[in-house]
Amino acid sequence: MDITFDNNIPIYIQLLEYIKIYIMSGAFKCGEKLPSVRDFAINFKVNPNTMQKALSELEDIGLIYTERTNGKFVTTDEKVIEKLKDEYALTLAKSYFNGMKKIGLGKADSIKYLERMDK
Repeated sequence: MDITFDNNIPIYIQLLEYIKIYIMSGAFKCGEKLPSVRDFAINFKVNPNTMQKALSELEDIGLIYTERTNGKFVTTDEKVIEKLKDEYALTLAKSYFNGMKKIGLGKADSIKYLERMDK
């Protein structure tokens, strides 16, 4: 899990986003046990306290849960993951269309560029 951190964004927020993406993409599956805080911290090369803060945030939004003696797990509620994925996809789409709008392209032209990617 080698990532490059942006110095302008708190590391725990970046970790939170990376783990969200791993969950949304299925790299971490519904109900799957996650690595320990220590193992995560080693893999991401961060302080365990920073990693714990990111995991606590994920728990607060219901994406992961803790079993007291067994560790942390991805939620078993697929609807939570699908809702997150939908919101994330919408954010990406808005960002794309806003970027295209800045260079003078409307929605229809922007969609043509997306369609060209498949060719």
